[in-house]
Amino acid sequence: MTNTTLLAPYSAGTLGLLPNRMVMAPMTRLRATADGTPLPVVADYYAQRASAGLIVTEGIWPSSRGQSGWRYPGLETAAHIEGWRRVTDAVHAAGGRIYAQLMHGGRHGHPLSRVDGDVPAAPSAVLVDPSPVHVPGHRKADAVTPREMTRDDIRTAVRDFVAAARNAIAAGFDGVELHGANSYLIHQFLADNSNLRDDEYGRGSIADRIRFAVEVVRAVADAIGAARLGLRLSPGNPQFGMAEADPGPVYRALLDELDGTGLAYLHLTDNDRYPALADLRPRWHGVLIANVGENGDPTTREAGEALLASGLADLVSYGRGFISNPDLPERFAAGAALRPIDEAHLYAEGAEGYTDYPSLAQESRLVSAQTSAQTSAQTSTRT
Repeated sequence: MTNTTLLAPYSAGTLGLLPNRMVMAPMTRLRATADGTPLPVVADYYAQRASAGLIVTEGIWPSSRGQSGWRYPGLETAAHIEGWRRVTDAVHAAGGRIYAQLMHGGRHGHPLSRVDGDVPAAPSAVLVDPSPVHVPGHRKADAVTPREMTRDDIRTAVRDFVAAARNAIAAGFDGVELHGANSYLIHQFLADNSNLRDDEYGRGSIADRIRFAVEVVRAVADAIGAARLGLRLSPGNPQFGMAEADPGPVYRALLDELDGTGLAYLHLTDNDRYPALADLRPRWHGVLIANVGENGDPTTREAGEALLASGLADLVSYGRGFISNPDLPERFAAGAALRPIDEAHLYAEGAEGYTDYPSLAQESRLVSAQTSAQTSAQTSTRT
């Protein structure tokens, strides 16, 4: 089968020449130690998926203050940097490109799950929904009401993002994606029900509501270069109880502030409540990665092709498809069936359900070996 637009190489601005337009989306997998250091198996996992045009890692906490869960990885300590260096070395050796997604949990998190054992801080003291939440020992506990961030806390959070971005570059990442989506800290400042502040970071105006996001983006861009920085947004995403009654004006204003900063890309999630791609694409003149599978069915090859043909996206991110199909671009090219996800081991601690999914080539060798064994058995029976 000949290459289609989705599978053809693409020169993606500051990202350089990509082998295809398929991006591996960030997906939490919980393969880190209690202190946030990625386990050795994480390097195998990402290297197996290096045929993606670009890999964006699972969410990584920038500091213990932003840790959102137990066994989530971090990028704060020397051990974290060393652990991620093994990952980036493995991906680059396999010919891939990889960005680190920095994810500050904000109101997510529980003292039992956090390295420091403290109560998380957020734009406002609003409980995360739903409750209860997962804690160590495969147990659940009632969510805790976060502490409202002071102005000093906000400045510290910006510095934490900057420090983690520098650590990401030191660990060999090709760049950084700021997680401004899916209910995490940046999104919490943007949304209606998680930001009840009455100061310059809150309800006074749209300019106030977007202020934190703009400050983080500009600070990190100044630290590592805008060309190595991407931003993910999910306007109107109701995940974890988020509410945005009219996201359009907020996100239009945000993109108007950031469009000329020279970011590597905008990673934008669409949804049925608000057609973000159609509304915001005209306001973004850089590379746009589209995701249409969040809170819905996994994105198919056909859906990806349609997105590119529409002009609403330059690249398409795939999540669940890459979990159980490490060579997803090759499977699309061959028209091969996709393997199902081992749900029982999705958030386990080892290789099972993580790095034990075979590639198409491995499947072919297995079938050949089985056929050869059957043929030998039949021949032996006849003689």
